[in-house]
Amino acid sequence: MSLQRVMKRLSLTRPVAVLSLALLGSAASSVSWAQSISLPNTILPEDQASQQRVEPPVNDTPRADWRSGTYGPVANQPQQNPDALPPFGANLFTGGFRGAMGDGLNADYQVKPGDQITVRAWGAFEFDRVLPVDAQGNIFIPGSGPLNVEGQNSQQVDSRVRGAITSVYPENVQVYTNVQGVQPVAVFVTGYVENPGRFAGTPNDSVLYFLDQAGGIDQDLGSYRQIRVIRNDQTVATVDLYDFLINGSIARPQFQDGDTIVVEERGPAIAVVGDVHREHRYELIGNQLSGAELVELARLRSGVSHVLLRGDRSDGPMAQYFPLNEFYTQTIRSGDEVAFSADQRSETIVVEVEGSYYGPSRFALPRDARLSELLDAIPVPENMTAVESISLQRESVKQQQQQSMEESLRRLETTYLSAQSSTNEEAQIRAQEAELIQNFVQRARELEPSGRLVVAYNDRIADIRLQDGDVITIPEISDSILISGEVLVPQAAVYRPGMSVIDYIESAGGFTQRADDDHILLVRQNGAVENARNTPLRPGDEILVMPEAPTHNLQLAATLTQILYQVAVATRVAVDL
Repeated sequence: MSLQRVMKRLSLTRPVAVLSLALLGSAASSVSWAQSISLPNTILPEDQASQQRVEPPVNDTPRADWRSGTYGPVANQPQQNPDALPPFGANLFTGGFRGAMGDGLNADYQVKPGDQITVRAWGAFEFDRVLPVDAQGNIFIPGSGPLNVEGQNSQQVDSRVRGAITSVYPENVQVYTNVQGVQPVAVFVTGYVENPGRFAGTPNDSVLYFLDQAGGIDQDLGSYRQIRVIRNDQTVATVDLYDFLINGSIARPQFQDGDTIVVEERGPAIAVVGDVHREHRYELIGNQLSGAELVELARLRSGVSHVLLRGDRSDGPMAQYFPLNEFYTQTIRSGDEVAFSADQRSETIVVEVEGSYYGPSRFALPRDARLSELLDAIPVPENMTAVESISLQRESVKQQQQQSMEESLRRLETTYLSAQSSTNEEAQIRAQEAELIQNFVQRARELEPSGRLVVAYNDRIADIRLQDGDVITIPEISDSILISGEVLVPQAAVYRPGMSVIDYIESAGGFTQRADDDHILLVRQNGAVENARNTPLRPGDEILVMPEAPTHNLQLAATLTQILYQVAVATRVAVDL
């Protein structure tokens, strides 16, 4: 049969709306024996067709709170408590600052009594010695006398030593100096830290080194932005750890013995959640900051388009939803919650095709594309494709199946495991059944629903609107029957006209002892599940023998049988008890 005649007979009348149609058209022209696979949906049974066409209306308004599914700002919704989030910088003191004591030797280090300085001279004057800095801050150079170096950095010390030697030996003298060793210091760490105390280090160790020895900052009460270094009752330095967390820079005060590091109480804070890389509690300097400053702190994920700002103002609760470009100029105040959202709906969707067909596996389609439009654009091998058994997997259906299974399993646990026993014998039986149920529930929860949506019925295909992420399965014509579940030898057998369900089960070794021969399911290639009794077989079908509920409790047996059916339909797996 020619491609044109097949398409005329099988295609739907709706025009094609596939973005990659040009590519597919070229593929179809090169495969002269391919057929279009869409079928008229007008010949579905009325009840089935109406069921397939029922779709919830699409709400294109931006979502303010994606966690609840509520659209638009919601003033009455409880806002995020900033204390419930970890502070920005919470992982700062897991990197081992306490194990990396510095030696205090850097270009800006200021010499103090007790330090040691190496002085070498050669030429007209030969000298090589390590000179200690005495209590007056002097070193003694033979021929030159005492030289005060206290409070000077290494470059200044080199210049002074060189000047002192050359003043006595003005010609043919080379001089080298080096601050070789420094005196240790003991620094107090207090305030809002985990373990206040007195800790040893060197004058040039960082604030992070001493804070880490104190167990880090108290995450609930301590400030990461207000840390003071006190000497003789005077604040000699203030450290903001946000500078280090964001830019890698940090104040480096030179510590003296007896200095005190004080971590102040945490200041005003805001909570940042949503599509950000840093979902934290952010401390403010002052009582507010701009939206642009917050974006720099939070580091947005790709695709963020809107921002929900909630908080309290003098005139009452406030909740506003901004496009991202408008948020930059907004003022965020202490106690606010800011939720970033990738809430920009795309004009296209992406669906995937698998099975027996030609061409690419993914297609970019308009948001209102329907199944017929895609099928009209897909060439398939003629006489090799079961076009009447097309099925579709959808994420939303998968979630509904998962939720329904979970509710059924939870109801089973609640209604049966909590029941009371009137006699010891009944209690023993109930304990055995409880263990059985718990094992069954655990195994059932590990199964993943297929999310399969039946779109083909009686060789007709429903023309449903596609959704982003849909997977369309175009099966190949099969010559086999699969027998699985509670049979002795699960296997695939060649389809033979005239053979019944029982014939195929007997060919697989017959029923197991746990089999329920009154409950046998027939899974069609299109995903439909039917009772196998008195149902004609077709190539590609799967015979699924269900297990029997091993209980004499009629109510429990009925409940378990119902759930077994539900699990089998959703997962195509017969879970034994």
